[in-house]
Amino acid sequence: MSAIKITNSNFEQEVIRSDKPVLLDFWAAWCGPCRMVSPIVDEIADERTDIKVGKVNVDEEQELAQTFGVMSIPTLVVMKNGKVVHQSSGARPKEDILELLRD
Repeated sequence: MSAIKITNSNFEQEVIRSDKPVLLDFWAAWCGPCRMVSPIVDEIADERTDIKVGKVNVDEEQELAQTFGVMSIPTLVVMKNGKVVHQSSGARPKEDILELLRD
């Protein structure tokens, strides 16, 4: 399944009410490290049917970025049962991102 565009209007349905863990990628088009992480996040979305992957454009969704205290991008957030269980900033290799998804 491909990554879902997360907005303020679909956040509750797609993230808070999700029956699967959710990996959120906070990014912006002008961000070089975000462009490095984005294909990795897309790959994870295609490979892992046991999770949901969402992308939050911080320029379009400033309120969501503020809610999560995003101060630098890319920021990756893992949520389970509507709660943040992991959060990390900066470009990461695929193995590190997958590690965030482990319990």
